[in-house]
Amino acid sequence: MTKISAFGDSVLRGVVIDRETSDDSRIKYTFLQNNFTSLCADRLGMEILNYGKFGSTVDTGEKMLDRHIASVRNSDCTLLEFGGNDCDYNWSAIADSPDSKHCPNNDPNTFSSKYRKLIASVRALGSKPVLLSLPPLDSDRFFLHVTRGMDPKRKNAVLRWLGGSVGTISTWHELYNLQLFKLGNVLDIPVIDITSAFLSRLNYRDYLCEDGIHPNEAGHSLIADAICSCIQVQPSFSLCL
Repeated sequence: MTKISAFGDSVLRGVVIDRETSDDSRIKYTFLQNNFTSLCADRLGMEILNYGKFGSTVDTGEKMLDRHIASVRNSDCTLLEFGGNDCDYNWSAIADSPDSKHCPNNDPNTFSSKYRKLIASVRALGSKPVLLSLPPLDSDRFFLHVTRGMDPKRKNAVLRWLGGSVGTISTWHELYNLQLFKLGNVLDIPVIDITSAFLSRLNYRDYLCEDGIHPNEAGHSLIADAICSCIQVQPSFSLCL
């Protein structure tokens, strides 16, 4: 049986909003049993070890890889899913000081450089790295999510820092997505495009949770469809079959 190790953030882990325990003042999360890695494993007859962790960046990925070296060595492929947290900011700090300079967890160039290192580590362990692109953001929902609990003054401060448009959030997020495709091209490794699976829908927001960033159960099914289709038809994935 083909074995795949998977490293990434909460999207990979299958984190979704728990509607039964969440309310207007607080969002609580739960783990989706039928997340996309579980769906892919069942459909393709593969063993997929999901090491996704909430809040992970590429820095976390390197640490996780070090803890699971044996798993990667014994895996035909290693799926990598990072970027959503690398491009994120400390929104509370922005609200407190909107006229100051604020940096993301990893700027685009640093993100790309660290991802190269992570990819090289996977290759050095004898496994084939495969990148997963990012699902799109819903800027409106995401803005409301990261400013939840803020008074109107602080919310307006964040909006001012964004240049007056919440759309800046999704534009910034997409910049990191482009870095993934560039890495795939330069390093000659597969990139599974799940972004298009969302954007090809009439309203991709229907496939995201209320926070605007985590795919819901329908979104995970969409991702699984894209991955299974890609693995089944592309020769570049021959080592994963």
